[in-house]
Amino acid sequence: MPDYAIKTSGLTVEFGNNIILDNINVEIENGDFVAIVGPNGSGKTTFLKALLSIVKPSSGEIKIFGKELDKIKPGEIGYVPQIKTIDRSFPANSIELVLSGVRNRWLGVKSREDKKLALHALELVGAADYARKQISELSGGQLQRVYLARCFASNPKLLLLDEPATGVDLVCESTINELIEEFNKKRGVTVLMVTHDWTAAYHHTNKVMLLNKQLIYYGNKNEAFTELNLMKTFSHLGHKHKVTFGLKSYE
Repeated sequence: MPDYAIKTSGLTVEFGNNIILDNINVEIENGDFVAIVGPNGSGKTTFLKALLSIVKPSSGEIKIFGKELDKIKPGEIGYVPQIKTIDRSFPANSIELVLSGVRNRWLGVKSREDKKLALHALELVGAADYARKQISELSGGQLQRVYLARCFASNPKLLLLDEPATGVDLVCESTINELIEEFNKKRGVTVLMVTHDWTAAYHHTNKVMLLNKQLIYYGNKNEAFTELNLMKTFSHLGHKHKVTFGLKSYE
């Protein structure tokens, strides 16, 4: 296996006449925990979707673990979408949602081993108490935990997270970020997390990608949040706003 989990070369995505990602060249090493930070419309979610083959690049190349995307096996990549994109009306409970990620299908009849696997994953994220609750009955924070359990149970080599703590309270956000960090460190799983929370990016990850259609910065988190980098990332084309970097406390 190569020493990088993800490598993009000249990755460009266009929708009509709009350039969403422009010539992204990045190598993400195995085992890194990367925060993807940028303003709304900067291409953060599109970048994840390109890695998942949901969005087709206009040009450029993507390799994951040294392989073309069509050579990636089911289960190698785990994905937690934004809460607002999830259809909660689907008639399934938490156990069934977890197992859909492991078996790559919805199970009608579940074996004792299936249930044990799902319950163990839910216990890991503190979600065992609502294992048999319907998806429609879960709060935002509960649903995010179940989706994390779904990914953990499938034991992926790469985990993609699209704003996993959006819409939850500060305590739940901190817990979710800690669970992801622990998963990254204990299992050596490469993690990419889209976030608007600079605090989470600074405290929980080891690399930061600053994105605004173009790659502004990629590297060590301690060197990411300079005034110059932030101005390049968050300023509008043609004029600038002063950006101040601050960290909120979880305590």
